[in-house]
Amino acid sequence: MKRILFFTGLLLPFLNVFAQDLSYKHEEEILLYPRLKEKVEEVHVPDSVFGLLVRKVTNPSIVPFIPINGEKNKSAVIICPGGGYHTMLMEREGYKVAGEFAKNGVVAFVLKYRLPDEEIVRNKSFVPLSDAQRAIQLVRENAAKWNIDPAKIGIMGFSAGGHLAASLGVHYNSTLINNKDKISLKPDFMILINPVISFTDTIGHIGSRDNLLGKAPDSKLVEFFSNELHVNKGTPKTILIHTDDDQVVPVKNSLFFYQQLNRNDVPAELHIYSRGDHGFLQIPEFEEWFDRCIRWMKIEKIIN
Repeated sequence: MKRILFFTGLLLPFLNVFAQDLSYKHEEEILLYPRLKEKVEEVHVPDSVFGLLVRKVTNPSIVPFIPINGEKNKSAVIICPGGGYHTMLMEREGYKVAGEFAKNGVVAFVLKYRLPDEEIVRNKSFVPLSDAQRAIQLVRENAAKWNIDPAKIGIMGFSAGGHLAASLGVHYNSTLINNKDKISLKPDFMILINPVISFTDTIGHIGSRDNLLGKAPDSKLVEFFSNELHVNKGTPKTILIHTDDDQVVPVKNSLFFYQQLNRNDVPAELHIYSRGDHGFLQIPEFEEWFDRCIRWMKIEKIIN
């Protein structure tokens, strides 16, 4: 009970901001699977720069942000916060972004996925991807409830969350969940922000790779999760945003992925800012890069 109250206390100022904006509402979190008893308590940490950080997840979920405009056939995006596959920046790269999408008429879902923590999960390397698959399956199953066009459901990710999003975008046919109704697990578009794309030694983010695959990973797993190697003509249309001076995730991750999209005639857009390092802490400003995403969505007729 103390942890629940603490968590609520952390989010209270943020939720009050939601309450002041009448253009959308946020709903209670929806579990991806039946609730399991926690063996390890979920950890919530307030950070002065990044806001709420979450790790040690046993029960993954989505939190819907719903525009209040009455329109049907809206587009939707599932947001995967980053954090190197060891934590999640739930506020800065989740709730804040979802609220802005909802203001623009897009239904947004913040995904709290399980991290590859051997204290909690088995087969850790595939657990985040299975949660992303379940999230898009759940959204498509309930598209009518949220007035969503089931052909306009995309995935977005930041840093390691971008790796998770891209993994869903190239491995949607590698079904890891129960899908007896054969609901499409393919996102209709991808928005990748300073994403980890590759797990190769040359350009990959080794920290994310170590957390997901272990420090001595099987070469087949490295190949599977190096997403630039799996782009084909069926890969979803994509926008990538990165900085040239990123000291954490080399910009070549986005460049190589874009090159493969281009070679396969997949509609793609790439923006590289000269400065900003990793995470866009000061530049580019949120309005600058986020507005580019909205403009791209309009150009691609994902939103009106």
